[in-house]
Amino acid sequence: MSGTAGHIDPANKKIALLISILALVLAFSETLGKAAQTAALSKNIEATNLWSFYQAKSIRLTTMRTAAENLEAQAGATDVAAVKAQIDAWRKTAARYESEPETREGRKELAERAKEAEARRDHEMAAYHQYELASAAVQIAIVLASATIITGIGALAWLAGGLGVVGAVFCLVGFLAPMAIHLF
Repeated sequence: MSGTAGHIDPANKKIALLISILALVLAFSETLGKAAQTAALSKNIEATNLWSFYQAKSIRLTTMRTAAENLEAQAGATDVAAVKAQIDAWRKTAARYESEPETREGRKELAERAKEAEARRDHEMAAYHQYELASAAVQIAIVLASATIITGIGALAWLAGGLGVVGAVFCLVGFLAPMAIHLF
């Protein structure tokens, strides 16, 4: 494969170019993969926080309903008008805990927001997995291309090029349509 001293075999130049291109694809897939992983973790935290807020609202709602029902049961023994006013206030508060569209902090809205965050998390995790597959394919391709220089076996270069294309495709799938291919 090597020519005379000081000269580089043209075939090795092509392999070096292939390795450079593969390294570029690897850099993109690794960078995008880490970004997707970070975004997925962030969305998971957001969803968890929203579900915790939902649970707190559920506890408050149950407390308000129970208080209203308890006071309603005792209404006969005290000032009925004052008790009914308190019951109405608690029921309004309970209704607000159930749904509060203007702030999106009622239980109904919190559940919707949490599900949206979970969907974004799942999208980012799918992208992350595509980038991981891309990185693995490109890393193997780089090894095969490097082995071509040592062994002189041209088929390894073709295999490396094919794996590089596979890696680039997975990188594009991760970027454009991460939910399109489900391998894991």
